[in-house]
Order: sequence, then structure tokens, then C-alpha cells
Amino acid sequence: MNQLITIHPDIQSGTPVFFNTRVPVKNLFDYVKGGHTVAEFIDDFPSVRFEQALAVLDMAEST
Repeated sequence: MNQLITIHPDIQSGTPVFFNTRVPVKNLFDYVKGGHTVAEFIDDFPSVRFEQALAVLDMAEST
């Protein structure tokens, strides 16, 4: 998980973000919940790699 998500008090006040970005993971879930595709999310947040987004979704699904 440490290569997918970062939680640090100095980055977005401790909100879980995608590794090496400042993009909150919650944004991905909001996009998917809103009917958007992962590709649309990546278009809007290009600092997140497509593989990262898929891995986070897979991790959430298996939890």
C-alpha cells in the first residue's frame, strides 16, 4: 500500500493521497460514484497513474 497511498500530516492535512501526488484518494471514489470512468479521472488528475487508480480500486474491492 505504501506505493499507492500516502498519509502524512503535511500533505493535504493527513488526507490519504495517491503516492507522489497531492490528489486525495477520495476524489477517485467520488468520480466513480458519480458515474465517471477511471480514464476521466486520470484526464482531470494526470499526476495519478492509471495503474495506481486501478490498484486502489482493486484494493478497496477486496477489503
